[in-house]
Amino acid sequence: MKYVYMFSEGNKDMKNLLGGKGANLAEMTSIGLPVPRGFTVTTEACTNYYDSGKKISDDIRNEIFEKLSELENITGKKMGDVTNPLLVSVRSGARASMPGMMDTVLNLGLNDEVCVNFAKETNNKRFVYDSYRRFIMMFADVVKGYSKSSFERVLDKYKEDKKVKYDTDLDENDMYDIAMKFKSIYKELSGGDFPQDPKEQLIEAVTAVFRSWNNERAIYYRRMNDIPSSWGTAVNVQEMVYGNKGDDCGTGVAFTRNPATGEKKLYGEYLMNAQGEDVVAGVRTPQSIDTLKEVMPKAYDEFVHTCEILERHYKDMQDMEFTIENGKLFMLQTRNGKRTGSAAIKIAVDLYNEGMITKEEALLKVEPKQLDQLLHPTFDSETLKSVTPIAKGLAASPGAACGKIYFTASDATNHAKNGEDVILVRLETSPEDIEGMNLARGVLTIRGGMTSHAAVVARGMGRCCVSGCGELTVNEDNKTLTTSDGVVFKEGDYISIDGSVGNVYAGEVKTVEPEISGDFETFMSWADEVRTLEVRTNADTKRDAHQAVKFGAEGIGLCRTEHMFFEKDRIFAIREMIVSDTKEQRQKALAKLLPMQRGDFEELFKEMNGYPVTIRFLDPPLHEFVPHTDEEIKELSKDLGVKFDDLKNKINNLHEFNPMMGHRGCRLSITYPEIAVMQTRAVIEAAINVAKSGIKVKPEIMIPLVGDPKELKYIKNIVVETINKVFEEQNYKVEYMIGTMIEIPRAALLANEIAEDAEFFSFGTNDLTQMTYGFSRDDAGKFLNDYYEKQIFESDPFARVDTKGVGQLIEIAVEKGKKTRPNIELGICGEHGGDPSSVEFCHNVGLTYVSCSPFRVPIARLAAAQAAIKSEGQK
Repeated sequence: MKYVYMFSEGNKDMKNLLGGKGANLAEMTSIGLPVPRGFTVTTEACTNYYDSGKKISDDIRNEIFEKLSELENITGKKMGDVTNPLLVSVRSGARASMPGMMDTVLNLGLNDEVCVNFAKETNNKRFVYDSYRRFIMMFADVVKGYSKSSFERVLDKYKEDKKVKYDTDLDENDMYDIAMKFKSIYKELSGGDFPQDPKEQLIEAVTAVFRSWNNERAIYYRRMNDIPSSWGTAVNVQEMVYGNKGDDCGTGVAFTRNPATGEKKLYGEYLMNAQGEDVVAGVRTPQSIDTLKEVMPKAYDEFVHTCEILERHYKDMQDMEFTIENGKLFMLQTRNGKRTGSAAIKIAVDLYNEGMITKEEALLKVEPKQLDQLLHPTFDSETLKSVTPIAKGLAASPGAACGKIYFTASDATNHAKNGEDVILVRLETSPEDIEGMNLARGVLTIRGGMTSHAAVVARGMGRCCVSGCGELTVNEDNKTLTTSDGVVFKEGDYISIDGSVGNVYAGEVKTVEPEISGDFETFMSWADEVRTLEVRTNADTKRDAHQAVKFGAEGIGLCRTEHMFFEKDRIFAIREMIVSDTKEQRQKALAKLLPMQRGDFEELFKEMNGYPVTIRFLDPPLHEFVPHTDEEIKELSKDLGVKFDDLKNKINNLHEFNPMMGHRGCRLSITYPEIAVMQTRAVIEAAINVAKSGIKVKPEIMIPLVGDPKELKYIKNIVVETINKVFEEQNYKVEYMIGTMIEIPRAALLANEIAEDAEFFSFGTNDLTQMTYGFSRDDAGKFLNDYYEKQIFESDPFARVDTKGVGQLIEIAVEKGKKTRPNIELGICGEHGGDPSSVEFCHNVGLTYVSCSPFRVPIARLAAAQAAIKSEGQK
């Protein structure tokens, strides 16, 4: 097996083997763009590394050295040569873009002897020792795992002593001193000298990149973005070109279109006399790419031309890294650029209008989860008129957020998990901050530009972000944020940030819900043209139903009737029913609930205006509705006119050791048929009332937690008998359906028998997952992190359908159900209904619809369209 490929041997279609970066470097090489030469160690080599007990095999090592020798012949340079050394960068590159998640080493091949002679050859001692000190720090950090802070402190102290602000203000002797100090720190930390053999450096760096595939932040990013751990990462070894040689050198990052808005205009930043990590890390504030045409017109024109070639070639917005060495342009990377949700929509629609792509290709350009960003609040324009920003930074990722400020990712994570709205405030973010950034409402950084780590990652996550806000001062030790006029905000104080314009406000600013129109509506209409899955919503209130219809829902796939009982005026009636001793007492209490339920259902039928409304009968165990403290029980006993001790005993008797598998769902209606009678009356009376007003209705009655065909038959008989009574009383009929939720594994296995009475199945994947795994979904969070860390699980089975196990049960139920009833309606109503990969699974197994929360409806619509396009492409 071949494990290493020269750039000249690959192409863009070899992404699975060469990773995204390697495949694109090969492609740029093949179309004649100025790419520094190099080779790629494949993703299969990474898999081999883990299969071999985290060791690079001798075969792979030998192949790396063979390609290194080939690279030396092509460049005319030799690794370790003191007069003409080959220096390389070593970078990760998985098949899916994972910005900042894995590790990079630059300037590899430098050692003491090479530096002395290389400085003479280039007549540029400052550049050589600037590169050497960078290499020592990166190698210590990435390869050996030592903290960068001990090196950074030395550098900061040196600048302080010299009274200079930037690294570029240090001269050649300063750089030499710093490099020597860095070597001493390395020796203190490692107990040995900095490695002088370039080949040893190379193998250690390749090993470190493979190792970084399983670092904490990469695992977390993969879980967030559905990237399998089995893919592995490739490693790109590339001849170094230098942006830090002098004033005719520079480095930058640019996008062919604006990644925040989608505007068709070159967007990016660069720094003169710098290396790539300076731009991304935000150590110095970079210049806008527009100004490069004044500084280096020839390199700028060539870069603009290259951007046009790449966008036409890839038929997508490109994110590129470049370096200019002594006035000559080199392309270090291109990839399809990360973009905000609104930019993704605009770019997709524009590329179609420009004749570059088809509608189907346009639909595949947008990640469904990105639509989330378009569906969240912005600041109220009227409120903004009365507040003044305390500072302005860069508008790095759109949206509005307010919350309490915290200064470390771990503090932000802990407080967010406790239910607080959090703003993460950092001097600059690093990849280690990813979890805190994900859980925060927004991110504010003092340093860094529009392509800094904070900006790129926040855009990808849909988090609002203001970066490069140098008007504010952060003291991370004292945990304070200070404005330019001396106002101090402490940890836990509220601020509001607007990532669309870069403004920062004191306190909480009112937000408003987004409106959907323009390109979004055009794009979503394309999605609706191609998808075959219906998209419904989970809604229990008029407000939720209204919101869902605005987002394109085609009905309600799950109305949880128990949610209607928790309001103050209703909870008493349900409690009265629960503690009743006789059927008559229960019926009396239920009679109070009947008009309330009927009114709720009328509102839902009106909002849905002819779309189906699936109403699940009472599901949770009864103990969820009763009071638990003595004080509350005392109050209820007084209201009901019963003795405290008697009531307390009744409540205690409701307690179950495993309530989620206890007296709930259809079991309640088997014990207390009068519950099913009342709910059936409420549904059908509401349907008739609304139908009489001229609005079409489609009630679907759903019996939950059926595990045996006889359970459904028993309850269905009660429901049908009640419906017929109501029809007779009202002298009016409406069409209706009766079905069940498939949420017990046994129900899936007996689906052919259950389908004899069920006109539809709705897969309740929350419970089906819980019962298939034997996990309590309320408690699994306490141990699932251990499963991710130990790579037993890659994703949360409650967030994404487990297609192997739970999915197999769904497939069995679909097949058996259709055998008995060919026209059976099939849906899914757990929160999986809004997860894109789960929607694709639902399409592939032949479901009729998915149902999800209102704000996930557009996500499900797009995911359903993409599933249809992909399955068509596979035929």
